[in-house]
Amino acid sequence: MDITTSAVNQLITSKNKINNLLAKQIITLPDIAHLSQAEKNHMSEVLTERLDQLKDEVRDRYLSKIDPILTAGTRHAVWEYNHMVISEAISKFIQKYGVMPKRGAIADETGLSRQTIAKHFNGYAQHPMFDAEMEQFKFMSNSVLSTVFKLANNGDMRAAKLYFEMIGTLNKQQPATVVNEQNNYIQINNTILSQQNLKSLSAEQLDMIEGIIKGEKSKVLGLEA
Repeated sequence: MDITTSAVNQLITSKNKINNLLAKQIITLPDIAHLSQAEKNHMSEVLTERLDQLKDEVRDRYLSKIDPILTAGTRHAVWEYNHMVISEAISKFIQKYGVMPKRGAIADETGLSRQTIAKHFNGYAQHPMFDAEMEQFKFMSNSVLSTVFKLANNGDMRAAKLYFEMIGTLNKQQPATVVNEQNNYIQINNTILSQQNLKSLSAEQLDMIEGIIKGEKSKVLGLEA
């Protein structure tokens, strides 16, 4: 038997091993323990190629089949891929229609199942990659702020408003005046105005209160109407 024939036979044997493994409902670590490193590398290529071709629930079942033999790095890569295509699908849909897409629309665009999309949304904030992604956004915040400032400095008023909002100088909520009316008195913040209080006021003071209620600033300020 020459070298070429031996190599071909070895390749056929390796393919048969991999095909037999793929025929299983679940592939475990003991199942691949007897494979050589070259066979494991080849199997990894086959698994990746097949995964790229699958969609929806078929893809989910395939991932469940091979999950026991996936490394942590591979699982992260799958999560990152799902996150990327979901994010892109949402962005495209919003740009086209101006509203958030439903999960069915995301599934149609990405080829992922609705179950996978729901699982990704539900577990997104708890995933280890979430913190890393948030750190990246925080890292880029100064760059974004600088860009907004440049636009504002060139006369873009919308950018100027956004800039001040970002640094926290706009939209500062002032304490609201609380007016409570209960039974026979009115409470304005910490001041209580009851019928008894009103009876003790002078005519001029009553006129001032009436002016405030009616919005007649001339009376309140003591000016001529």
